[in-house]
Amino acid sequence: MTRYALNLPVNLKSEAEELASRQGISLNQFIMWSVSEKVASLRQTVDDPNFPGITYRRGASGWVTPVIRGTGIRVQTIVLDDRMGLSLEEIATDHGLDMNQIREAQAFYNAHRPEVDANIQIEQELEDKS
Repeated sequence: MTRYALNLPVNLKSEAEELASRQGISLNQFIMWSVSEKVASLRQTVDDPNFPGITYRRGASGWVTPVIRGTGIRVQTIVLDDRMGLSLEEIATDHGLDMNQIREAQAFYNAHRPEVDANIQIEQELEDKS
């Protein structure tokens, strides 16, 4: 293992320390884990070839999230609209999508449920803090 001096902005360091504490690990472990995840994500091809209408986009927060290709509409938006009881036709109309895009978003969600549900949960936790 090699050492690397790292300068972090004060606010970022504080947030990282808080997140590390919640995980029950040291700041050093948290940073190593974070860098490891980032390197792994950049190494792999992100898009799932089984779902050509879905691609991944990095949002302003830095999180990579699946979206309907050619739009800014996240798969989790379709999932949440469905959970609210909107019909597939209503969801398509509300977002200017066709039914094939809605069906593919649903199929992607079914194949990638843990990932999408984790994104939904993280976003909900962030909203709850606000």
